[in-house]
Amino acid sequence: MLLRLYVAAALLSLASPGCSQTGPGLPITPPATVQQQLTQPNTVLLDVRSPEEFAAGHLTGARNLDFRAADFAGQVARLDPNQTYVLYCASGNRSGKAAVLMQGQGFTKVVNAGGFETLKSSGLPVQ
Repeated sequence: MLLRLYVAAALLSLASPGCSQTGPGLPITPPATVQQQLTQPNTVLLDVRSPEEFAAGHLTGARNLDFRAADFAGQVARLDPNQTYVLYCASGNRSGKAAVLMQGQGFTKVVNAGGFETLKSSGLPVQ
């Protein structure tokens, strides 16, 4: 009986409409909160998509750090851990995983901004 309750609870939590992040990673922050964070001092905007995705269009002021690059962890290690980092990708999946990796390296101020198209449609400037 207890096992049935556990399974039912697990299935209900998977079906929850409030879940905006699939898979392991930092949850996605709403665009309005992201816009506010980007106005704060010592905030760095990181696009963790591929260089090709970045070249096709990115948020103004973003720096490209390819999450799938072999040396991604090494590139992160060279960043200033005292800064706040706002990360985005195509959907929020890579940026969520990158945020967790950064937290594992001691970064305490990391925001998963989610997907590029969502951020663009919320009014953030692109180039």
